[in-house]
Amino acid sequence: MQVTYWLEHAWLDTHVEPGVAVETEGGRITAVSRDVPQPPPGATALRGLTVPGLANAHSHAFHRALRSTAQVGSGTFWTWRDVMYGVASRLTPDSYHALARAVYAEMALAGITVVGEFHYVHHAPGGKPYDDPNAMGEALIAAAADAGIRITLLDTAYLASGMLDKHRSAAPEKHQRRFSDGTAQQWAERASLLKDRDHARIGAAVHSVRAVPADQLATVAQWAEARTAPLHVHLSEQTAENEACLAAHGCTPTRLLADHGVLGPRTTGIHNTHLTSEDIALLGSTATGTCMCPTTERDLADGIGPAVQLQRAGSPLSLGSDSHAVIDILEEARALELDERLRSRTRGHWTAAALLRTATAGGHQALGWSEAGIIEPGALADLTTIALDTVRTAGPVPRLGAETAVFAASAADVRHTVVGGRHVVRDGVHALVPDVPQALADAIGALHP
Repeated sequence: MQVTYWLEHAWLDTHVEPGVAVETEGGRITAVSRDVPQPPPGATALRGLTVPGLANAHSHAFHRALRSTAQVGSGTFWTWRDVMYGVASRLTPDSYHALARAVYAEMALAGITVVGEFHYVHHAPGGKPYDDPNAMGEALIAAAADAGIRITLLDTAYLASGMLDKHRSAAPEKHQRRFSDGTAQQWAERASLLKDRDHARIGAAVHSVRAVPADQLATVAQWAEARTAPLHVHLSEQTAENEACLAAHGCTPTRLLADHGVLGPRTTGIHNTHLTSEDIALLGSTATGTCMCPTTERDLADGIGPAVQLQRAGSPLSLGSDSHAVIDILEEARALELDERLRSRTRGHWTAAALLRTATAGGHQALGWSEAGIIEPGALADLTTIALDTVRTAGPVPRLGAETAVFAASAADVRHTVVGGRHVVRDGVHALVPDVPQALADAIGALHP
């Protein structure tokens, strides 16, 4: 099917141009024409600033059910985790599909066209596999299709509750049993049953060095390597993780991952918050990526990661909404810069264009969709249009649209989302999930007794 979109203003990687016609066929961009002052006959007009589809490189869909409920009182990451376990214990394939469908629809409304789902709720409560051992993962893949977005299912190895010493790990605790396959080999056998499809790709994840024993890390890395699949890992999110790793193995989590073949250009470390200078050099020299999740990192009081130093060292950046304290990749991009300003007391660490690349091409690369994240012939026809006439974005200079998008706009300003040439969100209304707020309320309500 051929569809032509006329972009009132388009961000073309380095600058904003007015009047751009984008022709699509078979889900890809076939032609890009500049200096087109009016919509061509039959074209669909996207008024505002159109950028490549936004990429959410790190998501735990069920964490959306914690929004607001986790804001009562005080605490730390570890007290928040106890609340999270309670929600995870009530998930079923059907309830997870309903929740993820609504969450992914919320993402589409926020201009997100691809999500990296870091998936570790594999089995029934208690750890017994469902008749289909991938019932939970298939529910997520189906939910993304229903919401009209792409997904990289990062099937996650989660085998232990912590490190005891160099050769021993603690067994999963009660709420963690449904996360575990027993061994990395058993994880690999189950994960191998999952298959790519048009809107979905299968990747791998090591939950953390706490949750995968050191002698089993290589199994996960080799599984991903054999499939040229993305491999993600929570890395040094908490100082307690570093301390436990030093006590058990005499090295940092980054060094442990390096020694077991986990780092590399298809690997992305999530958070990478509490790193040594050697850690930064290791990640950079191996071209291991960094996915920053600033709204979650600040919500959980985790700290501010050294994103500037990581990028300078050679670690590509991407962004994720993680726990979904908010779902707004523009806010994640803005927070990346503003958090660094607070720490350094200087401004301008990244240009607006650089932040947009992190939110688009950077995320797609981290998720194994390298053919997306840019508006050019041959790329996937994934587009996000941000209004330039709201109370947040109105201004006289459209050429500063990139700056407006990153430093003023929010998810509420997204007007259109196109995925594979298909108009999924039109004028702020989701075409496939007609009442997203009610779908969210129903799905979340079912998980709170």
